[in-house]
Amino acid sequence: MYVKREQSDENREALLATASRLFRERGIDGVGVAEIAREAGLTHGALYAHFRSKDDLATEAFSQGLALSREAFRGKGTRRKRSVSGYLDYLLSPLNRDDPGMSCPMTASASEIGRHGKDISARFAKGFQDKASAFEAVLDEAIPEAERRRLAMAIVAAEIGAMAAARAVAKSDPSLSDEILKAVHAVLMKASKGQ
Repeated sequence: MYVKREQSDENREALLATASRLFRERGIDGVGVAEIAREAGLTHGALYAHFRSKDDLATEAFSQGLALSREAFRGKGTRRKRSVSGYLDYLLSPLNRDDPGMSCPMTASASEIGRHGKDISARFAKGFQDKASAFEAVLDEAIPEAERRRLAMAIVAAEIGAMAAARAVAKSDPSLSDEILKAVHAVLMKASKGQ
């Protein structure tokens, strides 16, 4: 069956958007290609018409998720203050914890990226460096440049780990989950001030 180019492009975008959301909600290994295609309203054959493999789809979906996350993180179209506090308020929020389908794919996929291909690992590394650079740009200029970079990388790593831990315990112990987010937020704010 012949599909017009415009419809083909729409199908590809539907597959990417669906995969990006499902991978953030359940991880790359937690979702099969048949389910992605079905939720996108297509067949799994249509998926393979656009992507060579699940890893190829995951790499592109991860990139799309990073782009969406970057816009939200930087407060595009909002009045969110570009500051360490503003960024951490967003990243370590209960709202972000409770809606992984709309959050940063690095948080959802950090533990499994290493089991996948080099391309997705490279995209993760680029996303990590971009997020660290955003933090580095808003850290106190009194902190020496080399220290700002190390601190920014530590903030991103701690934020990813904190969100993963908060999500892991949220169903069984919501108050512990909230406490994790608040504790890491407080420690990172203190560290960002050189304390």
